[in-house]
Amino acid sequence: MRILGGDEEDSAAAMSAPPQHLVFAYYITGHGFGHATRALEVVRHLIAAGHDVHVVTGAPEFVFTTEIKSPNLHIRRVLLDCGAVQADALTVDRLASLEKYHQTAVVPRESILRTEVEWLNSIKADLVVSDVVPVACRAAADAGIRSVCVTNFSWDFIYAEYVVVAGHHHRSIVWQKIIRIANSYYDSLDTALVRKELGIKDDVKVVIFNFGGQPAGWKLKEEWLPDGWLCLVCGASETQELPPNFIKLAKDAYTPDLMAASDCMLGKIGYGTVSEALAYKLPFVFVRRDYFNEEPFLRNMLEHYQCGIEMIRRDLLTGHWKPYLQRAITLQPCYDGSINGGEVAAHILQDTAVGKKYISGKLSGARRLRDAIVLGYQLQRAPGRDVGIPDWYSLSEKEIGVRPAPAYHEVNGSAESSFEDFEILHGDMQGLTDTMAFLTSLSGLVVNDPRSPEKQSRERVAASVFFDWEEEIHVARAPGRLDVMGGIADYSGSLVLQMPIREACHVAVQRSNPIKQKLWKHTQARQLANGGAVPLLQIVSFGSELSNRAPTFDMDLSDFMDGDKPISYDKAKEYFSQDPSQKWAAYVAGTILVLMTELGVVFTDSMSILVSSSVPEGKGVSSSASVEVASLNIAPRDLAILCQKVENRIVGAPCGVMDQMTSACGEANKLLAMICQPAEVKELVSIPTHIRFWGLDSGIRHSVGGTDYGSVRVGTYMGRKMIKCAASDLLSESLPSSPPMQSGDTNSDEYEEHGLDLLKSEASLEYEAVYARDIPEIITGDEFLEKYGDHNDAVTTVDPKRSYCVKAPTRHPIYENFRVEAFKALLTAAKTDEQLSALGELMYQCHYSYNACGLGSDGTDRLVNLVQEIQHRKTGGHSLFGAKITGGGSGGSVCVIGKNCLKSSEEIFEIQKRYKAATGYLPIVFEGSSPGAGKFGYLKIRRRSTSSSA
Repeated sequence: MRILGGDEEDSAAAMSAPPQHLVFAYYITGHGFGHATRALEVVRHLIAAGHDVHVVTGAPEFVFTTEIKSPNLHIRRVLLDCGAVQADALTVDRLASLEKYHQTAVVPRESILRTEVEWLNSIKADLVVSDVVPVACRAAADAGIRSVCVTNFSWDFIYAEYVVVAGHHHRSIVWQKIIRIANSYYDSLDTALVRKELGIKDDVKVVIFNFGGQPAGWKLKEEWLPDGWLCLVCGASETQELPPNFIKLAKDAYTPDLMAASDCMLGKIGYGTVSEALAYKLPFVFVRRDYFNEEPFLRNMLEHYQCGIEMIRRDLLTGHWKPYLQRAITLQPCYDGSINGGEVAAHILQDTAVGKKYISGKLSGARRLRDAIVLGYQLQRAPGRDVGIPDWYSLSEKEIGVRPAPAYHEVNGSAESSFEDFEILHGDMQGLTDTMAFLTSLSGLVVNDPRSPEKQSRERVAASVFFDWEEEIHVARAPGRLDVMGGIADYSGSLVLQMPIREACHVAVQRSNPIKQKLWKHTQARQLANGGAVPLLQIVSFGSELSNRAPTFDMDLSDFMDGDKPISYDKAKEYFSQDPSQKWAAYVAGTILVLMTELGVVFTDSMSILVSSSVPEGKGVSSSASVEVASLNIAPRDLAILCQKVENRIVGAPCGVMDQMTSACGEANKLLAMICQPAEVKELVSIPTHIRFWGLDSGIRHSVGGTDYGSVRVGTYMGRKMIKCAASDLLSESLPSSPPMQSGDTNSDEYEEHGLDLLKSEASLEYEAVYARDIPEIITGDEFLEKYGDHNDAVTTVDPKRSYCVKAPTRHPIYENFRVEAFKALLTAAKTDEQLSALGELMYQCHYSYNACGLGSDGTDRLVNLVQEIQHRKTGGHSLFGAKITGGGSGGSVCVIGKNCLKSSEEIFEIQKRYKAATGYLPIVFEGSSPGAGKFGYLKIRRRSTSSSA
């Protein structure tokens, strides 16, 4: 494989005559075929220099022996780690991947180490090279041999996203992973000769389809290509039939040679495909890969060198290729960097094997890796807050002058843009600076020129062309929320206390006649192919790069219909799950289906929707709820309930209604006291002027769709069912005339009248006295289902093969309701340190209860411990009094309570610094409050004409 290489300084130091014959043990991961083909180029140069190379790999031998004919090459077929398990060609199954790795590399780790140490000593290896089998470096250390990693990312970076879904019991895997450095190689070849060998004329346009793992039963069709084009198909099965304009390539065909002879490439984004595209200046039409964490860097690189166009997955699978291919051949790729990576890497390895220390140059592979990591930190920055770059990377930022990543509301430097460019026909901005910034951002889209030579984000380019600026636009705003008390007890019916935060989501919506709607090129091509204009939904989401999701989404609204009725929620969930990079659109588009289903709304117009949120995702401050709530304009309580339906039934996240209620019904500087079963606002509690709340982000991504949250909810409902069944037995004994209650009857009126109210004031005493001893710590799903039937929760299911923690999740809401009631009452007590200490103690108890349920995290525990350390130090007094994990737990943010004074802000800043010193991450601080969507209402705006503006 030919990939990008080192700098000119490294190039000058070509492989010289070796000082001695050396033996290299080269371990290659099973985490993708590309690792073997990249390592091949380094191995080739080492053997050319006269060394012996023992390759340890699970890849087929022909990958190496086809290119290298030498007795110095030794292949040892052993698989010491494994690749990702894929649900399909574009989607990684994260849970299955972790389980496979656990069985392949974690369980047999000790025996693997013993075997490898013995083998390394037997071949008298001078250097162990790993790309990048985690156990290889440990085996080298045990054998007393130097080791080097040659690669392009770190395993903790890849697996961290998987662990979010898998839960805390897989986190140890991340720490076994190691960091690696980039390698590559490129040489020139005769394009005309390759075309001649393939029998392709010079005037024929050729696209190489480099896409392994094609969906079963998928048929490529002649009409998918523009007239006069040919498609070279890599990885086609022997039985796959192809139309006449598609050519099946042999399995052993050398793909890079074919790329050089093509006009463009269509395939999955990856290190190999990207580097080949850049090296050959080959336009690349790429499709996103889900949970492929390296993708943002590769995509940015393609765009920077004008070498890539993204194709949405739906268009790939349905054959709408023509507009993408025709656009691709107009690109002018401009990468002119070095392309001798294999030679450079081999030179470094040779020097390392004989004990020389290698100091990389400014633009070496190691340096570029560091710069890429800096870019990753930069991409996390948002308006008004700084994401700290760990000290060991800060030098890179200073030396190369990394430009800060664009903020959500950046207007591409246009000084002419202003919120005053819009006439407000309805509503009031209420002095909210973020709303002013959003309107200024909209104004910047009006003057945005997609053809400008200045690099612009794809989301802004897409948004600039889909509004009709002469027509009305509706703008809504919904804040995120800080969970002060209550948290996961919301779905049990406990009282909760929530505060709407300053950060919010804005949504701009415009309805238009389908004939008049402005369309993106690929949607226009699809509509023409399908027979003309139909009601269409187009969505742009600002800030997509922060979470590696697609910035745009579009669909025909007819896709939501099954005959003359809306499709079921299950079908909608399946629809949005087909492409996880666009699953975020379910939060917005799902509101339309809910309106159709629940309220009978008929949509005959097309819609263009722009979403811009300053509520960061994965921080436990309800970013999803703010998006849902901002997308609708309905009475606040009804709005919250409908939005919960979107999240439960279409997105598939088993959350309570707490988040949506706060975002819809909250008011600035007040705590929303509510019961979530059913959704009922009890009161708005003013925050005393001497008290202040902060949110501190741990940097550990939280997701209510994650396994931990869902399993704890299941455990809670299991315990509830067990208590109800036990209570029914007690009721039968006390009321002899009553028939025994069956498992499905535990919601009867008679039972509720005589049974246990789990949230009454004395419930904890009754629970401990009567029921606690019969609630198991853990129960398997099949054991529960056999004994109790169902757990009576409509939004989760019991997995028979899983074990569920029951006692702690059952106990939590019973005690949490008492804590929340006590917290609310204490807010009106005398303004003393004792009052604050009591409030803080209730928060600490809540935090410990989360941990007992399995919903804690190292980061949130560290933040809470830092608050405690400051609170209990003996010198200087303190202004902070308590802290707790928030929302669904397992990462995200903590809520901190303290005095409303300057010293407390100083202590918060101290916690930020100490957390960064320990972890390398500077926590985001959430402070301040803002009105909910109901209080804000909506704005109806229209762009002022040029004459009226003057």
